[in-house]
Amino acid sequence: MDKKQLIEIIAEKIKLIRTEKGYTQDKMAEILGISKKTLVQIEKGRIVPSWTTVVTTCALFRDSEILQATLGDEPLEIIETIAHDGIIRPKEKTMGGRVWWREIAKKGEFRLQQNLISQHYRILDDTDYRWFSSFDKEESLLKLANLARD
Repeated sequence: MDKKQLIEIIAEKIKLIRTEKGYTQDKMAEILGISKKTLVQIEKGRIVPSWTTVVTTCALFRDSEILQATLGDEPLEIIETIAHDGIIRPKEKTMGGRVWWREIAKKGEFRLQQNLISQHYRILDDTDYRWFSSFDKEESLLKLANLARD
């Protein structure tokens, strides 16, 4: 998944997210920091949201069932992974991936998981802290091997 794909996915879901939360177009536009006219254009599929609007949507509505069903349980992780072209930052606590993740490999105290929806990879330790995220499987396997060696 890349930035363009994510923008298209969120564009298709903004109206559903707004409806799920019970917001009017006026209120949703205010929350997202865009004009009502822009929101209407996005909802009708005439324009796509900006990257900033997508990031704002994922941040402010990360608990949305629509968003979680579309991206998995951690929409902000997907945003960060795309924005930074991967995440190499140890020690962010996760829920352990019991629902949205499948285990790909395990080495020592670390395990590599793949998100069932977004298909991105992450490495967790035995206490469910995230050490790495990427859309690149080979890079993820290499990082798993390196972490297990340290």
